[in-house]
Amino acid sequence: MTVTILAIESSCDDTSVAVIRDGYVLSNLVANQEIHMLYGGVVPELASRAHQANIVPVTHQAIIKAGIKTEDINAVAFTRGPGLLGSLLVGTSFAKGFALALNIPLIEVNHLQAHVLAHFILEKDKATRLPSFPFLCLLVSGGHTRIIVMKSHSEMEVIGNTIDDAAGEAFDKCGKVMGLTYPAGPLIDKLAGEGNKNAFMFAKPSVKGLDFSFSGLKTSFLYFLRDRLKEDPDFIEKNRADLCASLQHVIVSILISKLVKASVQTGINEIGIAGGVSANSGLRNAMKDEAEKRGWNLFIPEFRYTTDNAAMIGITGYYKFLRGEFSGHDITPLARY
Repeated sequence: MTVTILAIESSCDDTSVAVIRDGYVLSNLVANQEIHMLYGGVVPELASRAHQANIVPVTHQAIIKAGIKTEDINAVAFTRGPGLLGSLLVGTSFAKGFALALNIPLIEVNHLQAHVLAHFILEKDKATRLPSFPFLCLLVSGGHTRIIVMKSHSEMEVIGNTIDDAAGEAFDKCGKVMGLTYPAGPLIDKLAGEGNKNAFMFAKPSVKGLDFSFSGLKTSFLYFLRDRLKEDPDFIEKNRADLCASLQHVIVSILISKLVKASVQTGINEIGIAGGVSANSGLRNAMKDEAEKRGWNLFIPEFRYTTDNAAMIGITGYYKFLRGEFSGHDITPLARY
């Protein structure tokens, strides 16, 4: 039996719709919301309104691009959480209505689990390496920094978490202090390639176990710039590339050191990264270096599957469909999940 999933992702500021058939991506469209750049971060109310405007046309185009008809769809998968409640509500309500209209099953998906399962997305005419279980994944995004053990497509265990801020937030907030536009992560990555990663030293947190902390680093960076700007008002302008390189180096080193520790403790050598920050070239290169040094079987997703996208929701929904895990229409979104 052929299984076709329509997937909806609306957890933050990107409206994404995808069509997955038997694990293969037929379409994966994303409507971005550039208005948030004016405010230096996501404004929840504006995000919700933009989702309302985007979700119908994006769904229409995703179905057309997939070359299917609505009656070919076997189920609707949607992001239940975690995320911005207003944004999640738009996607959840639309998914419910679509499934109800076609009398097909509804499948709720955990956004974080979907990021990890993005490694299992298949593309036609392209060979894809798939991880074996158990699979150790570093999930790094603007809102989350976790180390996760995937024991199967349905079972995951969080063994490391941030106790305060996420790595992606550290990139964005420090970038804002340097006058970079939101989101600052990609700009820092680009400028870091032009700078000296050893130019400046910033405080590394001392956190026991496999947990992370980035609030101290943000404070250290802020105070460092405050003191240097007193001496030279043009300090940031003169040293922006070196600042970006040094900041990226310390964040990546924090992430890698914890991942290495997790691999040693669990004995797992099937290693991957996921989430928006996994697009960072410094992190990708550091992962490749460690993999070569330690004999890891490394999995790095395609760039288009690192940021929020519906294809990862679809592949997660596909495996849940095979297990018969469906949701009732009384289901509600969860900001924390």
